[in-house]
Amino acid sequence: MADKSRGPRPPRPELPRDEAADIGVEARLAAGVLLNAALEGRGGLDAALSFREVADLPGPDRAFARAVAMAALRRLGEIDQILDRRLQKSPPLAVRTILRVALAQTLVLETPAFAAVSTAVKLAEREPKTRPYKNLVNAVLRGIEREGPGLTTAESNLPEWLAARWRAAYGEATLVGLALAAREEPATDLSVRPEVDAATVAEAVEGEVLPGGTVRTGRRGDVAGWPGFEDGTWWVQDAAAAVPVRLLAPKAGESIVDFCAAPGGKTLQIAAAGAAVVALDRSAARLKRLTGNLERTGLTAEVVATPAEDWDDPRGFDAVLLDAPCTATGTFRRNPEVLRATKPADVAKLADVQHRLLDAAAERVKPGGRLVYCVCSLEREEGETQIIAFLRRNPAFRTAPAVPAEVGAPEQALTPEGWLRILPSMWAEKGGLDGFFIARLDRIG
Repeated sequence: MADKSRGPRPPRPELPRDEAADIGVEARLAAGVLLNAALEGRGGLDAALSFREVADLPGPDRAFARAVAMAALRRLGEIDQILDRRLQKSPPLAVRTILRVALAQTLVLETPAFAAVSTAVKLAEREPKTRPYKNLVNAVLRGIEREGPGLTTAESNLPEWLAARWRAAYGEATLVGLALAAREEPATDLSVRPEVDAATVAEAVEGEVLPGGTVRTGRRGDVAGWPGFEDGTWWVQDAAAAVPVRLLAPKAGESIVDFCAAPGGKTLQIAAAGAAVVALDRSAARLKRLTGNLERTGLTAEVVATPAEDWDDPRGFDAVLLDAPCTATGTFRRNPEVLRATKPADVAKLADVQHRLLDAAAERVKPGGRLVYCVCSLEREEGETQIIAFLRRNPAFRTAPAVPAEVGAPEQALTPEGWLRILPSMWAEKGGLDGFFIARLDRIG
């Protein structure tokens, strides 16, 4: 089950076994805090980064704790399969968390087993509620180390209800591809300003240029220290997330509004093309990141913090981009917690929001203008179904068929209707990309 896709690892320093085993007990505790926060609900992992158990750690330990939590989230179904074979009855959550954290280290991150087992036992010893289980923790982990984890299935990492939906929508083979993509830690993608040579940026960050011009790098760590960051020549943006603006095709001098603009990667793309862009979002807090990136890149936009449906402004625009709020199930490579946080009722609830936003966006498009609608969701109710219903309500709009090669999308993403349905399992040989539905609608009247 070990993840072999991350490339060669630097040699680990040689330490006495006892000393090595003592390293990182607090980091493992923090990993458990992050894991459980992510399982409790959407946004939980990000909120938990400010918890004392996490925030008080030194930077490297904090990064390690997050890496362990993310590994556990990506392989949670497999980890629980392995544990359940060895547990006669389910232990308290605090004990299962210790075991999950330990197996994420040994089976995914390839931490030496003696260190992971030793720290797991130490964690069990710390609290009265877990202390009676320390021998169980030791026995289970030693048994897995000795006998191996056994066979597991990638599909077990997906919640059953989502797996059933994706099997029905995309077929069994694609479901397996999605499950395999959900296991992997993605690379970092960069969108480059149009006047900057992408190949030069790729060389500087030891990456490659993908179709469409996105630069992909296997570098890890704080991007603020990477070449070109301070110069504002690029910003972090998944390859799939860059496609909607390419399909919108902004031109210098055009007026464009970016509905639901935060965190702002698409606004930066539009501004870099020379268009006059209004960045609209209901969350002033989320717009702060957009504003910071505008300052760093030297790009300009009119930033407005208000709900799109309530925006009291009479202007019409040459183009409108609506990246609508959604379940975000297509982002599971970068945000594995969304698979656990999303509930069946969320799909219908958000579909209603998307319906209202589409109609509000359409009202802003000038005759002869264009509207691009996108969601980072794999659910058809949030994508194809929305556009079918919208076109019935709005006869002045027509689909403008996408050409994948022109916008940097996988060829197999093109639907019969001319829309784009990008799946995380596509471009597997390049490392995958986020899932998106994207449609361009031109106003003909």
